[in-house]
Amino acid sequence: MSDFAKARRNMIESQIRPGGVIDLKVIAAMAEVPREAFVPEDQRDHAYIDEDLFIGNDGQGAPRYLMEPMTFARMLQLAEIHHDDCALDVGCATGYSTAVLSRIAQSVIGLERDDALAARAGETLEALGYTNAAVVQGAHDEGLAKEAPFDVIIINGRIETTPETLLSQLKDLGRLVAVFGPEHAARIRVWTRRGDAVSFVDEHDAAVPALPGFARAEPAFAF
Repeated sequence: MSDFAKARRNMIESQIRPGGVIDLKVIAAMAEVPREAFVPEDQRDHAYIDEDLFIGNDGQGAPRYLMEPMTFARMLQLAEIHHDDCALDVGCATGYSTAVLSRIAQSVIGLERDDALAARAGETLEALGYTNAAVVQGAHDEGLAKEAPFDVIIINGRIETTPETLLSQLKDLGRLVAVFGPEHAARIRVWTRRGDAVSFVDEHDAAVPALPGFARAEPAFAF
């Protein structure tokens, strides 16, 4: 067994399972996908640490991360993904999250605002043979209307504003999962569409970096 395979197994046994993740589909997917293939070469020895992994700044100067494995796994479990679901993976960066989703859902589209990251993600997914996954370049908060509606939408990072445009791209009974709230008081939130109504529940506390593209609007100055 390679060192990376051992690290992947340790991630499952020391981070994912102790974090309350019992969905066997999620566990199997994260045990299969080589996380080290989706991080910069000089970071590969740290690919499986139990914290958010900095992967560099994007073309707009924003720092980008892969979310810590436990929070990501909890989000996937809460999304209740089925084998015939179509998923949208927002802010996919280098494509790791898209790869994991592709092992659970029928198809997945990664949405990434940065051209270079989107290109790299697509190349890595193709090289690894994930044929039910694709990556599209575009603004995170705009989603992908031309491919909507989706059964599941995952947002890879913390947001502080309700993603109304993305919620409008959910199917009936579709779920959107994100870490929602201010930096020190965020929780994993699950939105569900039922007809024209959208409701949400807040689950685990979570501290992950913000995903660019969802900044809270500053109030207008008034005398």
